[in-house]
Amino acid sequence: MTFSVPITVRGYELDSLGHVNQAVYLQYAEHARWELLRAAGVGQDKLLTTGYAPVVLENNIKYQRELRAGDEITVTCEFEWTEGKTFRMRQEIRKLDGTVSALVTVTGGVMDLTARKLVADPRARFRAFAERPELFGLQ
Repeated sequence: MTFSVPITVRGYELDSLGHVNQAVYLQYAEHARWELLRAAGVGQDKLLTTGYAPVVLENNIKYQRELRAGDEITVTCEFEWTEGKTFRMRQEIRKLDGTVSALVTVTGGVMDLTARKLVADPRARFRAFAERPELFGLQ
């Protein structure tokens, strides 16, 4: 399942060339991931009480088209579950006219906050967290 969040580019997010600063793309992606968690019933407070939390292990951004102040975009999130301790999430930052501005690929895991180690089965932990696991591509 693909989840998406609308965002309007703000003027203070621009660099000296007049387009969105490269680091802001990561903030857009992070914002969409937190909104996905919230929509699935997994707010930050809930995560802290469980003793487990999703963590980003790697980000890769492929920039394709610039964004400027006032551009309206959607940021998508779609899980790709693999075997082992990690998972992938694919994210698109897309203008409303369909132009893809950036592709973000995230490798993540779920950390046991007491042991400070990744759990063996992040899918099981996401199922346990969520009121709506289908938003994570889980049944």
